[in-house]
Amino acid sequence: MLIDQYVREIAATDTMKPDVQPVLFGLFGEVGGIMAAAKKHHREGKVFDGYRRAVEEEFGDTLWYLAALCRRLDLSLEKILDQATDGDRYMSVLAASDMQSGTIARIAVSREVVALDDTLLTLGQAVSSLLELPGQSEALEARLVHFVDCYMKTLQVAELSFGDVARTNLAKTTGRFVDPQVSLLPTFDAAFEPDEQLPNEFSIEIMQKRSGRSYLRWHNVFIGDPLTDNIRDPDGYRFHDVFHFAHAAILHWSPVMRSLIKQKRKSDPRVDEAQDGGRAIVVEEGLTAWIFSRAKELNFFEGQKSLSFDMLKTIRDFVRGYEVDQCPLSLWERAILDGYSVFREVRANGGGIIVGNREARTIEYKPLEKE
Repeated sequence: MLIDQYVREIAATDTMKPDVQPVLFGLFGEVGGIMAAAKKHHREGKVFDGYRRAVEEEFGDTLWYLAALCRRLDLSLEKILDQATDGDRYMSVLAASDMQSGTIARIAVSREVVALDDTLLTLGQAVSSLLELPGQSEALEARLVHFVDCYMKTLQVAELSFGDVARTNLAKTTGRFVDPQVSLLPTFDAAFEPDEQLPNEFSIEIMQKRSGRSYLRWHNVFIGDPLTDNIRDPDGYRFHDVFHFAHAAILHWSPVMRSLIKQKRKSDPRVDEAQDGGRAIVVEEGLTAWIFSRAKELNFFEGQKSLSFDMLKTIRDFVRGYEVDQCPLSLWERAILDGYSVFREVRANGGGIIVGNREARTIEYKPLEKE
């Protein structure tokens, strides 16, 4: 990945104030994340699951703040990287380039072999020195070059690919903060026959009977099982199928809904087993229950226009390995907030009609007609 490409594309995700100091604090915090994740790996080895992914993410977030800082100081990140990896401390090796516009790539490799603890300590000291000089651009630039030198050496000691770090961070942040192009969003079942596709438009009734159980009706046929809240203090979870319908309409994904309406992709046994099978259903149900437990603490997201980045990153980890992992985090945010908007209506009225439109990627509430 070209550094200039990263800087150019990541700029759209920078919604912070133009002040330097908050970005410096953010950079300081992310270096702390690198140190914590790297130490866990060093201490626990293979017992610390997800080490590579966790440390790669921390390095990526640090790179984001580094680019944001250079943007505010009107400095070239590419130039800073070039200065940091120049001189006798690094040796250059040449590699055949994958780019058609360039035949040779120069790779900078640190000559110094340093232990992880020493590298982390030096990185921490380097980022601390940046906090001492807010507003002094010339002195800050020199220390910034030193910090980048430490960053690159730590990256090398951690045995991570700088390219993977940049690409992963770009995908994560643009997926969260940049509105996706509708034409580029995945549909997952467009290549299948209509009877194996989620319906492009649907209206499903949710009604509550005197027993307190909720029932689903689609095309005048009851589907699924009657539900209760399954908890001592009633909270409306009996209406949670709303969230599966929101997933289907907005994300174009819901193994639970496919099971309810009997429209699994059985013509392809691999897809049927891996994407529509029991494990995928459990993943969606578990994710829905987890989000619900968080939503209860926040009045079911009433009045919220966004979700925390940490919650969205946990959701991404939940669905890793399944087709919906291709959906950007901003689309997940929309599916959850719109789904809970409908859920609050259903809960308040003891039922309703859920109207989904996959082409528009919308879900709406309509009151039940009196029978």
